[in-house]
Amino acid sequence: MKTILALSLAFLSFAPREGQAAELNAGIAVTEITPPVGYRMCGYFYERLSTGVHDPLQAKALYLQQGAEQAALVFCDLIGVPQTVTDQARVMAGRETGIPATNILVAATHSHTGPLYFDALRTFLHQRAADRNGKDPQETADYASVLSGKLADAVSAAKKAARPVQCEAGVTRQTGLSFNRRFHMKDGTVVFNPGKLNPNIVRPAGPIDPEIGIVFFRGSEQRHLLASLTVFALHLDTLGGTEYGADYPFYLERSLRERPGHNFISIFGAGTCGDINHIDVTTDRPQKGGEETLRIGNALAETVLKAVPGLKPADKPSLGVRYATVFAALQEFSEGQIARARERMRLIGTKELSFLEQVEAYKVMDVQELRARFGPKLPMEVQVFRLDDDTAIVGLPGEVFVELGLAIKHASPFRTTLVIELCNNDIGYVPTKKAFAEGSYEVVNSRVKSGGGEILAEAALQLLRELKF
Repeated sequence: MKTILALSLAFLSFAPREGQAAELNAGIAVTEITPPVGYRMCGYFYERLSTGVHDPLQAKALYLQQGAEQAALVFCDLIGVPQTVTDQARVMAGRETGIPATNILVAATHSHTGPLYFDALRTFLHQRAADRNGKDPQETADYASVLSGKLADAVSAAKKAARPVQCEAGVTRQTGLSFNRRFHMKDGTVVFNPGKLNPNIVRPAGPIDPEIGIVFFRGSEQRHLLASLTVFALHLDTLGGTEYGADYPFYLERSLRERPGHNFISIFGAGTCGDINHIDVTTDRPQKGGEETLRIGNALAETVLKAVPGLKPADKPSLGVRYATVFAALQEFSEGQIARARERMRLIGTKELSFLEQVEAYKVMDVQELRARFGPKLPMEVQVFRLDDDTAIVGLPGEVFVELGLAIKHASPFRTTLVIELCNNDIGYVPTKKAFAEGSYEVVNSRVKSGGGEILAEAALQLLRELKF
C-alpha cells in the first residue's frame, strides 16, 4: 500500500518585522509500512510468524525548513532500521526534495511487534527456509527495498505539505512506568530481568530517565495543536503476541487525539533505553501484554497534556543541523568461535542452549555481517537538530544505555535536549564502560567494544556546542 497522509502544520503566518528571522515551516506525512501477514516478527530469539494486525505500522515524516536550511526526521514503528535501508532512503529523499542526506534522520521506535527483515537471525531463518522450500514462503515481498521507497516518499510528501508554524518545547517528568532492568545481586553478579520479588536482588545497577521531552506544533490563529514529538526512555516491548503493532505509542496518539482533535499526529521517539523496560520487580502485580500497553500509552498522554501549558514557545526559531561520523571498534572473534556460533545458530529457539549462549551465537554471526560491510571499525553517525536557542534534538544509532543519554542532557548547552536512539542504523546495544565490566545480557548482545558509547556521547556534545555557540 502506497497511501500517504500528508498534513499541513498550518499556520500562524505573520509578516516578519525588519531584522526578524525567517519563519519556520513544517509539514508532516504518514505512510503505512505494515508487511504482509505471515512475515517473520522481530524481538525475540526464535521464529515467530505474524498472524494479524493489532494496529497498522506507520512511518511519520516531519519536514522542517527555515530560510535555506532544510531537515527531515522520520520515525518508524519498527524494531530498528539498518543502514542499508536508511542510506538508500535518505539518498532517494534528497534527490526528490533537495534536503542533504546528512540533514535527514531515520529512527525506529523499537517496537517488538514488527517485521524481522535484517540481521543475522533473519539471514539464518531466511536461508534455512529457502534451502528447504526452494524459496522463503514467509518473505513474499522485499520489505527492505519497499521500506526505503516509502520513507523517501513520506519525506517528499511532508515537504509538499509544509506551511508556517509555531512550536513550543519543554520537558516534564513521568515516574512509575520505566525501570532499570539490570540489578546487582547478592552473589556479586549483575543480572538483567531477574524476576519479580526476587529475594537475591540488592539494588538496580543504573538509573532511569524520568523526563519526557516534548515539542508541540501549533497552527491557525486559534493556535490549535496539530502535531507533537514525544521522547521517552522506555523499551517498546509491552504488547507481545503475533499481531503487528506499534506498542504503547499507538495508545499515546489515540489518547492525545481525544483533546486536540482527530487529525492530530503524535510522533514518538525512543529515548536512550537500552537498559530500561516496564517491569517493576518490587511488586507481583501482573503486567499482561495489551493491558500494560494501553496503561502506559494513556499515562504518558495524560502527563504530556498536563505539561502543554508550561511549554516554552520558540519565539525566535533558528533551525540548524550538524552531523558527524565517529567510529567504534567491533568485537573480535577467533575462527573457532565463529565456527561454533555458526553451528549453534540452528539451536536458537530451542532448549538445547541457554538463553545467553543463543544470544552470543547470534551476536557473533551478526558481527561478521557488520565486518563484511564496514571492516573492523563500525561507523556511527550522530546528528543534532537545533530548533531555537533553547531546544535541540540529538539522534544516536543503536540501543543506547540510559546513562549515556543522561550525560548528554546534563552537559548540553541547550535548555531542552531530546536524545533519541536507534537513528540511521541499528548497531545493537551500546552499553557504558561500567556495564561492560559488569556483564549480563546487553553486554553479551553488544557488537561494539567497550568505550563506543562514550565516543557517541562526546560527539553529540561537540555538535551541541557548535550549534549553540
